[in-house]
Amino acid sequence: MICAFAGGLAILHEVRTFFAALVPWATLAFAVSSMLSVGFAHSVREILWPLRRWRRVVGSLAANFVLAPGLAYILLRVFDLDVPHAIGLFLVGSAAGASFLIKLAQIARGDVAFAASLLAILVPCTVVFLSLVVPVAIPRAEVSAMAIAIPLVLSMILPLALGLFVRALAPNFATSAAPVMSRVASVSFVAVFVSIVVANWTELWTIGVRPAAAASLFILGTFGSGWLLGLRYRHLQDVLALGTAQRNIAAATVVATQTFGDLPGVLVMVTVTTVVGMVLLLPLSLGARWGARERFRRRHA
Repeated sequence: MICAFAGGLAILHEVRTFFAALVPWATLAFAVSSMLSVGFAHSVREILWPLRRWRRVVGSLAANFVLAPGLAYILLRVFDLDVPHAIGLFLVGSAAGASFLIKLAQIARGDVAFAASLLAILVPCTVVFLSLVVPVAIPRAEVSAMAIAIPLVLSMILPLALGLFVRALAPNFATSAAPVMSRVASVSFVAVFVSIVVANWTELWTIGVRPAAAASLFILGTFGSGWLLGLRYRHLQDVLALGTAQRNIAAATVVATQTFGDLPGVLVMVTVTTVVGMVLLLPLSLGARWGARERFRRRHA
Protein backbone atom coordinates (compact mmCIF):
# COMPACT_ATOMS: atom_id res chain seq x y z
CA MET A 1 0.00 0.00 0.00
CA ILE A 2 2.85 2.37 0.82
CA CYS A 3 4.42 1.67 -2.57
CA ALA A 4 1.11 2.35 -4.30
CA PHE A 5 0.71 5.62 -2.39
CA ALA A 6 4.26 6.67 -3.28
CA GLY A 7 3.60 5.77 -6.89
CA GLY A 8 0.45 7.87 -6.88
CA LEU A 9 2.34 10.86 -5.48
CA ALA A 10 4.98 10.44 -8.18
CA ILE A 11 2.31 10.42 -10.88
CA LEU A 12 0.69 13.55 -9.42
CA HIS A 13 4.08 15.25 -9.38
CA GLU A 14 4.64 14.37 -13.03
CA VAL A 15 1.19 15.69 -13.94
CA ARG A 16 1.86 18.98 -12.16
CA THR A 17 5.26 19.25 -13.82
CA PHE A 18 3.70 18.69 -17.25
CA PHE A 19 1.03 21.34 -16.77
CA ALA A 20 3.53 23.78 -15.25
CA ALA A 21 5.63 23.44 -18.41
CA LEU A 22 2.49 23.89 -20.52
CA VAL A 23 1.48 27.21 -18.91
CA PRO A 24 3.92 29.56 -20.72
CA TRP A 25 3.38 27.91 -24.11
CA ALA A 26 -0.40 27.87 -23.80
CA THR A 27 -0.34 31.49 -22.65
CA LEU A 28 1.82 32.49 -25.62
CA ALA A 29 -0.45 30.64 -28.06
CA PHE A 30 -3.48 32.30 -26.53
CA ALA A 31 -2.02 35.82 -26.64
CA VAL A 32 -0.76 35.54 -30.23
CA SER A 33 -3.92 33.92 -31.62
CA SER A 34 -6.18 36.40 -29.79
CA MET A 35 -4.36 39.45 -31.10
CA LEU A 36 -4.08 37.99 -34.61
CA SER A 37 -7.82 37.32 -34.68
CA VAL A 38 -8.52 40.93 -33.72
CA GLY A 39 -6.12 42.25 -36.36
CA PHE A 40 -7.62 40.01 -39.04
CA ALA A 41 -11.17 41.06 -38.15
CA HIS A 42 -10.71 44.84 -37.84
CA SER A 43 -9.11 47.68 -39.76
CA VAL A 44 -6.61 50.16 -38.37
CA ARG A 45 -9.33 52.81 -38.39
CA GLU A 46 -11.65 50.60 -36.33
CA ILE A 47 -8.91 50.08 -33.74
CA LEU A 48 -7.90 53.74 -33.50
CA TRP A 49 -11.35 55.29 -33.79
CA PRO A 50 -12.42 54.62 -30.15
CA LEU A 51 -9.36 56.51 -28.91
CA ARG A 52 -10.67 59.83 -30.19
CA ARG A 53 -12.65 60.30 -26.95
CA TRP A 54 -9.87 61.55 -24.69
CA ARG A 55 -12.03 61.63 -21.55
CA ARG A 56 -12.81 57.94 -21.94
CA VAL A 57 -9.11 57.20 -22.39
CA VAL A 58 -8.12 59.24 -19.33
CA GLY A 59 -10.82 57.53 -17.28
CA SER A 60 -9.56 54.09 -18.32
CA LEU A 61 -6.00 55.02 -17.39
CA ALA A 62 -7.13 56.37 -14.02
CA ALA A 63 -9.10 53.21 -13.26
CA ASN A 64 -6.18 50.95 -14.16
CA PHE A 65 -3.26 52.90 -12.72
CA VAL A 66 -4.80 54.84 -9.83
CA LEU A 67 -7.86 52.98 -8.57
CA ALA A 68 -6.53 49.44 -9.09
CA PRO A 69 -3.17 49.93 -7.31
CA GLY A 70 -4.94 52.00 -4.66
CA LEU A 71 -7.47 49.23 -4.01
CA ALA A 72 -4.68 46.65 -3.83
CA TYR A 73 -2.88 48.77 -1.23
CA ILE A 74 -6.04 49.20 0.85
CA LEU A 75 -6.80 45.47 0.79
CA LEU A 76 -3.27 44.40 1.72
CA ARG A 77 -3.46 46.70 4.74
CA VAL A 78 -7.01 45.73 5.74
CA PHE A 79 -6.26 41.99 5.54
CA ASP A 80 -2.79 42.47 7.06
CA LEU A 81 -1.23 40.23 4.41
CA ASP A 82 2.21 38.75 4.85
CA VAL A 83 4.90 40.73 3.02
CA PRO A 84 5.25 38.34 0.03
CA HIS A 85 1.48 38.16 -0.49
CA ALA A 86 1.17 41.93 -0.11
CA ILE A 87 3.85 42.50 -2.75
CA GLY A 88 2.18 40.01 -5.09
CA LEU A 89 -1.22 41.71 -4.82
CA PHE A 90 0.31 45.15 -5.37
CA LEU A 91 2.15 43.91 -8.47
CA VAL A 92 -1.09 42.57 -9.90
CA GLY A 93 -2.80 45.87 -9.12
CA SER A 94 -0.05 47.76 -10.93
CA ALA A 95 -0.10 45.71 -14.15
CA ALA A 96 -2.85 46.34 -16.72
CA GLY A 97 -3.54 45.26 -20.28
CA ALA A 98 -3.95 41.48 -20.64
CA SER A 99 -4.71 39.56 -23.83
CA PHE A 100 -7.42 37.67 -21.92
CA LEU A 101 -9.52 40.82 -22.27
CA ILE A 102 -10.13 39.98 -25.94
CA LYS A 103 -11.69 36.61 -25.13
CA LEU A 104 -13.70 38.04 -22.23
CA ALA A 105 -15.02 40.80 -24.51
CA GLN A 106 -16.02 38.18 -27.08
CA ILE A 107 -17.81 36.12 -24.43
CA ALA A 108 -19.64 39.24 -23.21
CA ARG A 109 -20.51 40.22 -26.79
CA GLY A 110 -18.70 43.49 -26.14
CA ASP A 111 -16.86 45.82 -28.50
CA VAL A 112 -13.74 43.79 -29.36
CA ALA A 113 -12.23 46.63 -31.39
CA PHE A 114 -12.44 48.90 -28.35
CA ALA A 115 -10.91 46.14 -26.22
CA ALA A 116 -7.96 46.01 -28.62
CA SER A 117 -7.68 49.81 -28.53
CA LEU A 118 -7.62 49.66 -24.75
CA LEU A 119 -4.83 47.08 -24.80
CA ALA A 120 -2.80 49.23 -27.19
CA ILE A 121 -2.84 51.97 -24.52
CA LEU A 122 -2.54 49.87 -21.37
CA VAL A 123 0.39 47.65 -22.38
CA PRO A 124 3.01 50.42 -22.88
CA CYS A 125 1.63 52.31 -19.87
CA THR A 126 2.08 49.18 -17.75
CA VAL A 127 5.74 48.95 -18.74
CA VAL A 128 6.31 52.58 -17.71
CA PHE A 129 4.22 52.32 -14.53
CA LEU A 130 5.91 49.16 -13.27
CA SER A 131 9.35 50.59 -14.04
CA LEU A 132 8.78 53.94 -12.31
CA VAL A 133 6.20 53.44 -9.56
CA VAL A 134 6.85 49.93 -8.22
CA PRO A 135 10.49 50.67 -7.17
CA VAL A 136 9.18 53.69 -5.24
CA ALA A 137 6.38 51.73 -3.55
CA ILE A 138 8.60 48.69 -2.92
CA PRO A 139 12.13 50.02 -2.27
CA ARG A 140 13.89 46.69 -2.85
CA ALA A 141 12.28 46.24 -6.29
CA GLU A 142 14.56 46.61 -9.29
CA VAL A 143 12.27 46.43 -12.31
CA SER A 144 13.69 45.97 -15.81
CA ALA A 145 11.52 47.80 -18.32
CA MET A 146 12.95 45.79 -21.21
CA ALA A 147 12.29 42.47 -19.46
CA ILE A 148 8.63 43.46 -19.21
CA ALA A 149 8.29 45.20 -22.57
CA ILE A 150 9.87 42.61 -24.88
CA PRO A 151 7.54 39.65 -24.14
CA LEU A 152 4.47 41.91 -24.15
CA VAL A 153 5.40 43.51 -27.46
CA LEU A 154 6.24 40.17 -29.09
CA SER A 155 3.12 38.37 -27.85
CA MET A 156 0.52 41.17 -28.12
CA ILE A 157 1.47 44.32 -30.01
CA LEU A 158 3.37 42.61 -32.84
CA PRO A 159 0.64 40.01 -33.62
CA LEU A 160 -1.99 42.77 -33.60
CA ALA A 161 0.10 44.87 -36.00
CA LEU A 162 0.70 41.83 -38.21
CA GLY A 163 -3.02 41.04 -38.33
CA LEU A 164 -3.87 44.64 -39.26
CA PHE A 165 -1.16 44.62 -41.94
CA VAL A 166 -2.44 41.37 -43.47
CA ARG A 167 -6.01 42.67 -43.46
CA ALA A 168 -4.92 45.81 -45.30
CA LEU A 169 -3.08 43.78 -47.97
CA ALA A 170 -5.30 40.69 -48.24
CA PRO A 171 -8.74 41.40 -46.75
CA ASN A 172 -10.33 38.20 -48.10
CA PHE A 173 -7.64 36.02 -46.51
CA ALA A 174 -7.90 37.95 -43.24
CA THR A 175 -11.68 37.54 -43.16
CA SER A 176 -11.40 33.77 -43.55
CA ALA A 177 -8.47 33.47 -41.12
CA ALA A 178 -10.08 35.50 -38.30
CA PRO A 179 -12.55 32.78 -37.14
CA VAL A 180 -9.79 30.16 -37.31
CA MET A 181 -7.57 32.22 -35.01
CA SER A 182 -10.54 32.85 -32.74
CA ARG A 183 -11.09 29.09 -32.37
CA VAL A 184 -7.38 28.58 -31.66
CA ALA A 185 -7.62 31.28 -28.99
CA SER A 186 -10.63 29.54 -27.42
CA VAL A 187 -8.80 26.20 -27.21
CA SER A 188 -5.69 27.93 -25.85
CA PHE A 189 -7.79 29.74 -23.26
CA VAL A 190 -9.10 26.44 -21.89
CA ALA A 191 -5.56 25.04 -21.89
CA VAL A 192 -4.26 28.05 -19.96
CA PHE A 193 -7.00 27.85 -17.35
CA VAL A 194 -6.65 24.09 -16.77
CA SER A 195 -2.85 24.14 -16.73
CA ILE A 196 -2.66 27.04 -14.24
CA VAL A 197 -5.12 25.38 -11.86
CA VAL A 198 -3.50 21.93 -12.04
CA ALA A 199 0.08 23.22 -11.85
CA ASN A 200 -0.66 25.37 -8.80
CA TRP A 201 -3.23 23.25 -7.00
CA THR A 202 -1.16 22.91 -3.83
CA GLU A 203 -0.58 26.66 -3.57
CA LEU A 204 -4.25 27.37 -4.19
CA TRP A 205 -5.28 24.89 -1.51
CA THR A 206 -2.85 26.07 1.17
CA ILE A 207 -2.58 29.84 0.72
CA GLY A 208 -5.16 30.64 3.38
CA VAL A 209 -8.37 32.62 3.69
CA ARG A 210 -7.01 36.18 3.96
CA PRO A 211 -4.98 36.23 0.71
CA ALA A 212 -7.79 34.49 -1.19
CA ALA A 213 -10.37 36.93 0.17
CA ALA A 214 -8.17 39.91 -0.68
CA ALA A 215 -7.69 38.61 -4.24
CA SER A 216 -11.44 38.07 -4.66
CA LEU A 217 -12.36 41.52 -3.37
CA PHE A 218 -9.69 43.06 -5.57
CA ILE A 219 -11.13 41.47 -8.73
CA LEU A 220 -14.70 42.40 -7.81
CA GLY A 221 -13.68 45.91 -6.76
CA THR A 222 -11.80 46.66 -9.97
CA PHE A 223 -14.66 45.23 -12.02
CA GLY A 224 -17.05 47.50 -10.15
CA SER A 225 -14.90 50.59 -10.68
CA GLY A 226 -14.69 49.88 -14.41
CA TRP A 227 -18.44 49.33 -14.53
CA LEU A 228 -19.08 52.68 -12.84
CA LEU A 229 -16.65 54.33 -15.25
CA GLY A 230 -18.76 52.99 -18.11
CA LEU A 231 -22.03 54.52 -16.90
CA ARG A 232 -21.55 57.30 -19.45
CA TYR A 233 -20.69 54.82 -22.19
CA ARG A 234 -23.28 52.07 -21.89
CA HIS A 235 -22.20 50.27 -25.07
CA LEU A 236 -18.64 50.01 -23.72
CA GLN A 237 -19.47 49.39 -20.06
CA ASP A 238 -18.72 45.67 -20.11
CA VAL A 239 -15.33 46.12 -21.81
CA LEU A 240 -14.33 48.91 -19.42
CA ALA A 241 -15.26 46.75 -16.42
CA LEU A 242 -13.51 43.63 -17.72
CA GLY A 243 -10.50 45.66 -18.89
CA THR A 244 -10.01 47.08 -15.40
CA ALA A 245 -10.48 43.77 -13.58
CA GLN A 246 -8.42 41.57 -15.92
CA ARG A 247 -4.85 42.36 -14.91
CA ASN A 248 -1.66 41.79 -16.87
CA ILE A 249 -0.43 38.66 -15.14
CA ALA A 250 2.44 38.22 -17.60
CA ALA A 251 3.98 41.55 -16.56
CA ALA A 252 3.37 40.88 -12.86
CA THR A 253 4.97 37.44 -13.20
CA VAL A 254 8.09 38.89 -14.83
CA VAL A 255 8.62 41.23 -11.88
CA ALA A 256 7.74 38.52 -9.33
CA THR A 257 10.25 36.02 -10.72
CA GLN A 258 13.10 38.40 -11.59
CA THR A 259 12.97 40.71 -8.58
CA PHE A 260 11.45 38.60 -5.81
CA GLY A 261 12.78 35.14 -6.61
CA ASP A 262 13.80 34.69 -2.97
CA LEU A 263 10.19 35.29 -1.88
CA PRO A 264 8.13 32.52 -3.51
CA GLY A 265 5.00 33.83 -1.83
CA VAL A 266 5.01 36.77 -4.26
CA LEU A 267 4.56 34.51 -7.29
CA VAL A 268 2.04 32.37 -5.39
CA MET A 269 -0.12 35.45 -4.73
CA VAL A 270 0.12 36.49 -8.38
CA THR A 271 -0.96 32.97 -9.39
CA VAL A 272 -3.82 32.87 -6.89
CA THR A 273 -5.12 36.22 -8.13
CA THR A 274 -4.89 34.90 -11.70
CA VAL A 275 -7.06 31.89 -10.91
CA VAL A 276 -9.51 33.92 -8.83
CA GLY A 277 -9.79 36.41 -11.69
CA MET A 278 -10.59 33.67 -14.19
CA VAL A 279 -13.15 32.05 -11.91
CA LEU A 280 -14.93 35.36 -11.24
CA LEU A 281 -14.63 37.10 -14.61
CA LEU A 282 -15.91 34.23 -16.76
CA PRO A 283 -19.39 34.24 -15.14
CA LEU A 284 -19.35 38.05 -15.06
CA SER A 285 -18.66 38.02 -18.82
CA LEU A 286 -21.56 35.64 -19.35
CA GLY A 287 -23.74 37.89 -17.21
CA ALA A 288 -22.78 40.90 -19.32
CA ARG A 289 -23.63 38.87 -22.43
CA TRP A 290 -27.06 38.04 -21.04
CA GLY A 291 -27.62 41.70 -20.14
CA ALA A 292 -26.67 42.83 -23.65
CA ARG A 293 -29.07 40.28 -25.13
CA GLU A 294 -31.90 41.48 -22.89
CA ARG A 295 -31.29 45.13 -23.81
CA PHE A 296 -31.31 44.22 -27.50
CA ARG A 297 -34.54 42.24 -27.07
CA ARG A 298 -36.28 45.13 -25.27
CA ARG A 299 -35.20 47.64 -27.92
CA HIS A 300 -36.58 45.47 -30.71
CA ALA A 301 -39.66 44.15 -28.91
